[in-house]
Amino acid sequence: MRAVDTDIWIAEQPLRFGVIELGARMTVVRLGDGSLWVYSPIRPTPELCSRLDELGTVAHIVAPNRFHHLFAGELAERYPDAQLYLAPGLRKKRPDLTPASLLPDDAPKTWRQDLAWVFFAGLPFANEVVFVHRTSRTLLLCDLAFNVGPEAPWLTRATFRLWGHYDQLGPTRFERLLVRDRAAARASLEQILALDFDRIIVAHGRVLETAGPEALRHGFSWLLPAES
Repeated sequence: MRAVDTDIWIAEQPLRFGVIELGARMTVVRLGDGSLWVYSPIRPTPELCSRLDELGTVAHIVAPNRFHHLFAGELAERYPDAQLYLAPGLRKKRPDLTPASLLPDDAPKTWRQDLAWVFFAGLPFANEVVFVHRTSRTLLLCDLAFNVGPEAPWLTRATFRLWGHYDQLGPTRFERLLVRDRAAARASLEQILALDFDRIIVAHGRVLETAGPEALRHGFSWLLPAES
């Protein structure tokens, strides 16, 4: 686990998707009350949990879309006093993840001091809820965008070249085809772009340390209206 800014850390583990190595990244935020908020959990190894315990008390565990849930239950078992939050559609997919609150409706108002969030509509394949950590001006994404570059294994690089989005931040052709309501997706993207962020942490690929809004706008230019 490493700090990326004040009160925000990331931890990474290997993760394969079929035959390609994507890697997985978890983000941890220390909220204003001192508790820890965990976004997109990775496997809770003893080493990882020891580091979390050094940082504070895990109070909130967020599974932010229909795919980043694999280790949410394990982390909730490790921290039974923490509240688990699920993206829309996950209750049906993972009925074993109980008790749990539903994002974004059940997000506590107390989070608003530290976090802003947007449900990305129009893409039911993912049903992703994205967050911005206010003090570090960091946008957190899972599968809405990737940022795979030269540091990735050769097969991963080749796959993302084929998928049409290598060495730049954005979705692949696969995600584009799965958008079911372009107007709703465009409105969600505009809500995200209206938030105050600079850095972008993605679950797969490189962290983008600066110029996040410009990179996000470029990556989703196919969804936005053409500039006159």
